[in-house]
Amino acid sequence: MKRVIGLLWYILTPFLITAQTLSKDSTDHTIVLKEGKLSGTLFTPRQTQKEPVVLIIAGSGPTDRNGNSTQLPGKNNSLLQLADSLVKSGIASLRYDKRGIGKSQFPGMREETMSFMDGVNDAVAWINWLREQGHKKIYIAGHSEGSLVGMLAASQTKVKGFISIAGAGRPIDQVLREQIANGGGPDSLKQLANIYLDTLLQGKRIQKPNPYLFSLFRPSVQPYMISWVKYDPATLLKNLKCKVLIVQGRRDIQVKVEDAELLHKVRPSATLLFIDDMNHVLKSVSTPSKTDNIKTYSDPTLPIHTLLVQEIIHFIQPIRTLHQ
Repeated sequence: MKRVIGLLWYILTPFLITAQTLSKDSTDHTIVLKEGKLSGTLFTPRQTQKEPVVLIIAGSGPTDRNGNSTQLPGKNNSLLQLADSLVKSGIASLRYDKRGIGKSQFPGMREETMSFMDGVNDAVAWINWLREQGHKKIYIAGHSEGSLVGMLAASQTKVKGFISIAGAGRPIDQVLREQIANGGGPDSLKQLANIYLDTLLQGKRIQKPNPYLFSLFRPSVQPYMISWVKYDPATLLKNLKCKVLIVQGRRDIQVKVEDAELLHKVRPSATLLFIDDMNHVLKSVSTPSKTDNIKTYSDPTLPIHTLLVQEIIHFIQPIRTLHQ
């Protein structure tokens, strides 16, 4: 169903959250795998017991547990802020650095040996670890590419709910085709890029990619892309056994509103929330300016959108929040 949020809820929620703000414990933990070590941070509220916990999965590229990427100047701290906002309302969270990022060190890891399922297996390992610590009410919140990772993880292990935040609703090759079509460059290169994507979909390698397309189709990244393009988020979401929340910002310049609509179309029972002025890094952007939008990617002083936090809290604890 499409989420229709009553005015009273949004008037009361900020006061309810403030009234019950809880102090937290923050502890770092490590999972030792055959190839290396995963490092994560668990936030738990001190005054509650048997609280639900959310596994927060970061987006694409070299993005760390806090939502910051080494490919961007400065920090936005979006995932750190999400975790901090949730714990203040009695909801624990675990966020972690992906392989080879931050403190999750995997000596000898090479791009050509990476697979999309590595990230999925890591998420499942963290879920199993949470269970070992006594957590029973486990949710997954995946941001951007982390949404697809989270869907695959949720399909492999039992969780209470899944939250897709700015997640694509199409296979990644379709997203790339659209971006290439709308980008610059001659039509001949765009046509060649589509041929390359068709080749990867067939599970085949591109032997000598065109120099102008090398960064996207370099030989070392092709195994990862072959393992990635075969997954359809819509099919995965349709078959999940848990309840689902889909959140999409209308100021997102990386993922479209149509992606959230595609996900909701195959899973009409899911809660769907559009936030008019939220962008891809979960911050409020008051203007349609792309320059203003991108500035928020490197400003940790800007808080994440309040409605995002409120809706996730309501999704996880719709009754407890109003009764405390």
